[in-house]
Amino acid sequence: MQLVVARIGRAHGIKGEVTVEVRTDEPELRLAPGAVLATDPAATGPLTIETGRVHSGRLLLRFEGVRDRTAAEALRNTLLIAEVDPEELPEEEDEYYDHQLMDLDVVTEDGVEVGRITEISHLPSQDLFIVERPDGSEVMIPFVEEIVAEIDLAEQKAVITPPPGLIDDQAVGDEVADGPSVSSRGES
Repeated sequence: MQLVVARIGRAHGIKGEVTVEVRTDEPELRLAPGAVLATDPAATGPLTIETGRVHSGRLLLRFEGVRDRTAAEALRNTLLIAEVDPEELPEEEDEYYDHQLMDLDVVTEDGVEVGRITEISHLPSQDLFIVERPDGSEVMIPFVEEIVAEIDLAEQKAVITPPPGLIDDQAVGDEVADGPSVSSRGES
């Protein structure tokens, strides 16, 4: 199974180093010197990591055969993909790989069906579940502890405690309906 572990950013310096946007919780394992990674676009790779270091809080990598800024800049926006055993689990108990979460049924704590996870969007501030509802519409659920109460891989479900308005538009409409009324009569 293949997992996206990083996206190459801009070139750093003149000796072929690049910045990377890390997309794995295990960079020391997936982005270590000697790791061979597939790429998207595929024609760019595979790439073998020669060196890695942290500079000003950013991970910098150098790949075998990439020796100058021009070659490094040509790799910009390339996704780095690691081959992972599908049975492998993350080290931490409350961590999951995307493939484990895909197609889970999403239900509220009351057992109300919300839909099925069809995509996981990795944003800088948090991850989002893209959930397809039974009517075909989509809803985005932040993958945060306050909302996602439980992931049950054995039962293939994610249990959520959504705040008002997250999954039902009715809650927002009710708040507006209960608010102060505005008269359309003009004052003279």
